[in-house]
Amino acid sequence: MPSVYLGCPLWAHAPWRGTFFTRAARREDFLPQYASVFSTAEGNATFYGLPSEATVERWAAEAPEHFRFCFKFPRTISHERQLEGAGDETAQFLARMAPLGSRLGPFFLQLHERFGVERIRTLERFLDALPAGCRCAVEVRAPEFFAGGPAEHRLDELLRARRVDRVLFDTAGLFAAKAEDEATLDAQRKKPRVPRRETVTAAAPFVRFVGDPVVGANDAALQRWAKAVRRWCDEGLTPFVFLHHPDDLHAPALARRFQHWLHVEDSRRFPAPLRWPVENEPDPERQLSLF
Repeated sequence: MPSVYLGCPLWAHAPWRGTFFTRAARREDFLPQYASVFSTAEGNATFYGLPSEATVERWAAEAPEHFRFCFKFPRTISHERQLEGAGDETAQFLARMAPLGSRLGPFFLQLHERFGVERIRTLERFLDALPAGCRCAVEVRAPEFFAGGPAEHRLDELLRARRVDRVLFDTAGLFAAKAEDEATLDAQRKKPRVPRRETVTAAAPFVRFVGDPVVGANDAALQRWAKAVRRWCDEGLTPFVFLHHPDDLHAPALARRFQHWLHVEDSRRFPAPLRWPVENEPDPERQLSLF
């Protein structure tokens, strides 16, 4: 099993045909090809609605045993109800994803930016009501949880007591970039501008990195995270790391760059980046030349 799970915010992205996927990849090829390189993926689509039962069963059949899905709680739970009276929706969500079995990594709960310390008892009750064995990571966005004061301390202690991971959202590279394209401008509008944290509250540190749109400009930040991941692995933890790019087209390239720095950090534990599916198929121009 991987000592660190590494992936992108999505796995079925049609524009990756010919850049990451093979040129003629069909939709049913996307997950197997993605999982041949990466060991996990965020499931952000569940924030907007539940997949069908047939879709979940297909994912379970297509994903290899080592692969882990990390699905986001639906917004009806986290943003509309803000965890109040959401028992039925939570049960429905967990039941829908249950066929994935051991292929389920931690779910992640993204709280509204106005969900502050005054509502922390609501978070406590919600986490306590989750079924035994349900792994979860919590993402906060309210500024008071990044101030280093009583609110942040209270949050971290609540999560530690319940063995729930805190999502570590690093957007420094995104906001340091000079936005010259719509994808970056849109990401800067939507992503939280919060201080970088390496806070560990449970056994699976959960990192979401959103970098500079110039992939190579992220090396210093990626090296820092590679050192943190190595330290966590030395401590017996199992990190999950997701590499976001303002334009999803380049998310695999950013993830590959992080794989490189992990390998540099510890080549015995972390393998060198794998070849992408498109890199394993014959060059069409070379094939034509043979005839």
